[in-house]
Amino acid sequence: MSGAHAPETPEVYGLMAEFDDPDRLVEVTRAAYERGFRQMEAYTPFPVEDLDHALGYHRNKVPRTVFAGALLGGLTGFLMQCWSAMYYYPHNIAGKPLYSWPAFIPITFELTVLGGAFAAVFGMLYFNGLPRLYHPVFNAPEFARASDDGFFLCIQSRDPQFDPAGTLEFLESCGPRSLSVVPY
Repeated sequence: MSGAHAPETPEVYGLMAEFDDPDRLVEVTRAAYERGFRQMEAYTPFPVEDLDHALGYHRNKVPRTVFAGALLGGLTGFLMQCWSAMYYYPHNIAGKPLYSWPAFIPITFELTVLGGAFAAVFGMLYFNGLPRLYHPVFNAPEFARASDDGFFLCIQSRDPQFDPAGTLEFLESCGPRSLSVVPY
């Protein structure tokens, strides 16, 4: 029969397991990382020590972003003052030099702080993928407990090691409170 398609199945975002306590979540996350999973996320109602290392997050990009923003802000403030005092609007006041860098320090400092603050806020938003009004894990019925007392690990289907049957078997062997398939 021409033109007939097999029924399409909805794509799967990943498999999500819920655990009873944060220590068990960290153990399972380490085991998943050692097994080769790299595309996974953990959700907890409060910060959990060592969970970031178990997920494989060892380096943070925000400090370099803040430094770059502060440097750019400071240079911008300093060069704008140099340009305005020396070229755009030069004033010869009592024979003092046009380039008087001590007078430029307050504005340079303020723009350094302002540039670093803007880079911190916007860098954090960018690196966290925010603002995000929708995320596929919201489709998991148990996920409503993530902000109360649930500890979740979601292994994403885009992970190269992801095999639906094998990943499900691995998560089942870890003894979760519940398991769910997370659709897109």
